[in-house]
Amino acid sequence: QVQLVESGGGLVQAGGSLRLSCAASGNILSINVMGWYRQAPGKQRELVAKITSGGNTNYANSVKGRFTISRDNAKNTVYLQMNSLEPEDTAVYYCNYYSAYSREYWGQGTQVTVSS
Repeated sequence: QVQLVESGGGLVQAGGSLRLSCAASGNILSINVMGWYRQAPGKQRELVAKITSGGNTNYANSVKGRFTISRDNAKNTVYLQMNSLEPEDTAVYYCNYYSAYSREYWGQGTQVTVSS
């Protein structure tokens, strides 16, 4: 089992910044992928960004140049620095953990609201 605890969501004005954190605990495998997904009301959950345990990253086109994903393997924690936030970024953000040798896990979600 893997537990994911997210923090850092909130309300911010357009153009502002937020930093999300996700701490993983439990049976963490050394080779894994952690990432952030989001789901806006009435829309499907979508990938925001992900990062492998080796540091390779992948971003949604809509956030490239504004968001940065990073991780601290010693702390089993992944971060999402979100700059130049737009109202369209408003969503519930979910942390995700995946390893080829285990099942996929999700955090409980944290709300990000960007006001115009």
